[in-house]
Amino acid sequence: MKITYYGHSALLVESPDAKVIIDPFLSGNPGSGIAPENIRVDAVLLTHGHSDHLGDAVEIARNNDCPIFAVYELAEYCRIKGAKVKHMNIGGKLADSGFTVKYTPAFHSSSIQEGDYWIYLGEPGGILLTLEGKTLFHAGDTALFGDMRLIGERNAIDVAALPIGDVLTMGPDDALLAASWLRAAKVIPVHYNTFPVIEQDGAEFCNRLKQEGITGFPLKAGESVEI
Repeated sequence: MKITYYGHSALLVESPDAKVIIDPFLSGNPGSGIAPENIRVDAVLLTHGHSDHLGDAVEIARNNDCPIFAVYELAEYCRIKGAKVKHMNIGGKLADSGFTVKYTPAFHSSSIQEGDYWIYLGEPGGILLTLEGKTLFHAGDTALFGDMRLIGERNAIDVAALPIGDVLTMGPDDALLAASWLRAAKVIPVHYNTFPVIEQDGAEFCNRLKQEGITGFPLKAGESVEI
């Protein structure tokens, strides 16, 4: 499994059999380092509907003639916008060609603004993505919550992508505990430094992970790690 970080919470995950992108906030993020038209994937996976996660999902899905996997209401929103979709919901699992997706709970919100109105886009979620015999847990935007222990007990997680920005999600202290509860041997910090309000030191967070026997990867946009 090869994982490439494109800033904020966007991860491109690939194996010889499949390539998917999670939360592709690219064109709206000057730190992504890549344009949506340069993304080639078999699927787009979304954790929730906020604009910094939905991002360029519909454009990428249409360009690649591939589906968007999302919780039901968000999937319907993307379908109305012209994308192929796979409707899912929290707790559900779906196998596709070369990979499997399962949605877990996340404690956050999920909506998007259009004009003067906010549109509810279903429950936020985390994603357990399995391909090439490896499992990535992308926690999405979330607070720390006790059932992360259960997620860790029931799934062999090879690497976890955890938000550390604080204010809008859990911060480094809670993410450190989440990594332990998830039993993740490797962690990629996400959802930080995109905006001033979520500035954090990713390298320092990974140093703290190391003290707990966990390997952290403070990736910069465009950098990859092989799991």
